[in-house]
Amino acid sequence: MTFPINATASLSDTVRPGIKDIWNANMAKGAAFGKFDIPFCPTTATSLPAYIITWEEAKAIYKKQLAKGNKLFRYHAYVCFYLDDHKFDGSSGIWHNCKYALRVLSHFSGAITPDFSTFQDFPCALKIYQTYRMRLFGYWLGTNGISVINNVRWGSSETYSYCFEGIPRHSVVAIGTVGGSPRAIIDRERFESGFFKMLEILAPETIIVYGSANYVCFEEARRRGIIIVSFQSKTARAYERSVQDEQK
Repeated sequence: MTFPINATASLSDTVRPGIKDIWNANMAKGAAFGKFDIPFCPTTATSLPAYIITWEEAKAIYKKQLAKGNKLFRYHAYVCFYLDDHKFDGSSGIWHNCKYALRVLSHFSGAITPDFSTFQDFPCALKIYQTYRMRLFGYWLGTNGISVINNVRWGSSETYSYCFEGIPRHSVVAIGTVGGSPRAIIDRERFESGFFKMLEILAPETIIVYGSANYVCFEEARRRGIIIVSFQSKTARAYERSVQDEQK
């Protein structure tokens, strides 16, 4: 396993006696840290996803299978978090109820690390913290036997100093194109600028796209020899089914 040159073990990986673990310090046991103390999250996946579903879909499958008594079921799909944050974050979400998240995810092929939002109007400190959580949660999943692929999220140019931290170079990465960017014209230039900065810094071998990859930047990546693998979003799949039903 290759760690980034600036990796340091500068944070405690245990909780001090008598102190409540409010920031999931135990997740960081054995981790290496880089710039801004963002943990390094190795890519533990050894093959590409055959199918990708959302966290909400995974929870529904998990509950249905347990209700049937299928406690050892396996579902061949990777789980992503390209959703509104309130659907996977918050007081009962994956960060605060991480053991439940691990129980659910252990029944699936793997996970793409959480897409905690880093909106442009967020303060810089919060955006760095969100990036920190993406990497730490992914690192922790990997140490617990989950196949992990790093989600990459960037904003405007000031985020470039930290938004790619903790992700191995020349690996498989994932991005989401659902929601605002790059669908919204107003966001497309920012998206494409960050996309090409990602290619420069991370030099990924494969990019998994949750959503449409029908944008000029992906064609340029293909010309550079990068493999682009796109998966329909949950909304697109539902729309396609409704069209097919109407045509029957």
